Amino acid sequence: MELAQYIDHTCLKPDAKIEDIISLCEEAVKYSFAAVCIQPVYAALAANRLAGTSIKVATVVGFPLGASVQKVKVVETKHAICDKANEIDMVMNIAAAKNGQWRAVEEDIRQVVNAAEGNIVKVIIETALLTDEEKRRACEAIILAGAHFVKTSTGFAKAGATEADIRLFKQVVGDSIQIKAAGGIRTKQQALAMIAAGAVRLGTSAGVAIVSEHT
Repeated sequence: MELAQYIDHTCLKPDAKIEDIISLCEEAVKYSFAAVCIQPVYAALAANRLAGTSIKVATVVGFPLGASVQKVKVVETKHAICDKANEIDMVMNIAAAKNGQWRAVEEDIRQVVNAAEGNIVKVIIETALLTDEEKRRACEAIILAGAHFVKTSTGFAKAGATEADIRLFKQVVGDSIQIKAAGGIRTKQQALAMIAAGAVRLGTSAGVAIVSEHT
């Protein structure tokens, strides 16, 4: 598979303008990225710009802290689907995870999965804030809740994706769900290393630079 097809071309800056999203969509078409990943306020715009293409529209729920109450995440998800988003990148209930409340983590995810109506749900666990055991438990909760991906990071925490975390995920999830690496991926070398470790999607705002980079 071409490297571009692993990439979720991402713009989650709080100050992103309409023209930034239009440019993001145009680049996604030009380079045949897997998806664009944008803030919910731009989901409908992105869906309109990408209509008739194979490129998916991903948007975020409970972003970036995961601290929204469950009902709010459900409403966000339903709204995103109404706006023609194809994929939901939700932030898990990190507070519940840190308190060992794994049933709450699982149910939070399950409710978003149900609201997504069969569309892809990726669960951001924010690896920089978790112990390895918490990462394992988070992966297990994601599987039980019926989501489709475990994702490393929002890009807003103190650190992003690492090869070690991708390998840890792979050990836990096997082929039961897929893995998205996100946060700090800026070079082709980093991208290829994440794929080699087990990631099948890469969230990055540097997609154009990565696929244009000469090896």
